[in-house]
Amino acid sequence: MTTCVLVIDDDPAIRRVVATGLTARGYGVIEAATAADGLGAAAVDAPDLILLDLGLPDGDGVEVCRRIREFSTSPVIVLSVETTDRRKIEALDAGADDFLVKPFSMPELLARMRASLRRIPVGPTDPVLRLGDLAIDRAAHRVSVGGESVELTDTEYRILLVLAEHAGRLLTHDALLLRVWGPGYDRELHYLRVYINRLRRKVPFGPGSGRSLITVPRAGYRLDLEESGGH
Repeated sequence: MTTCVLVIDDDPAIRRVVATGLTARGYGVIEAATAADGLGAAAVDAPDLILLDLGLPDGDGVEVCRRIREFSTSPVIVLSVETTDRRKIEALDAGADDFLVKPFSMPELLARMRASLRRIPVGPTDPVLRLGDLAIDRAAHRVSVGGESVELTDTEYRILLVLAEHAGRLLTHDALLLRVWGPGYDRELHYLRVYINRLRRKVPFGPGSGRSLITVPRAGYRLDLEESGGH
């Protein structure tokens, strides 16, 4: 399977050099010139690795990295002309995996990418995600509870899947809107409220179900799993 790399950089020359070097070595490349486009591509295209410039025209790369970490665990390597320890620490604290100072050589970039990708656990992935008696078949796009099929719309399915893949973690409104609807929907909180209510009507949550769908006021939603009682 081709490894997909998202390059977020406003310098077309940098994007061209990096994209040319990576595609020549068999990588798939997605390019974005702004923070908004980069966040959208990170959410919608789910790249395997992200190369992120700190100096973007519509936002700070550190904040972009922080927002990416709300919904993605893909390695992020920061590419920047900034050399101060303060900026490096800010980027790493925001969730970046590595920091590479411009100008850099392609062999060095490739080595850093290989190191970051090696840290990703490799192995067979069960297409069925199970949370108690709730089963989400990612290959077939099917959901069942206790073996009984649950009919969900595509949007309901995607919201449930994102919440389940991040069970126990708060997903902010922005992160959910970006991941499910894509860029440009960050103000559409009513979309989330409507679909979360639909999910609650179709999928059992609360006492006895083994899971809870928590509303965190003014922040987002979290799918919690209840501890087994041990009997």
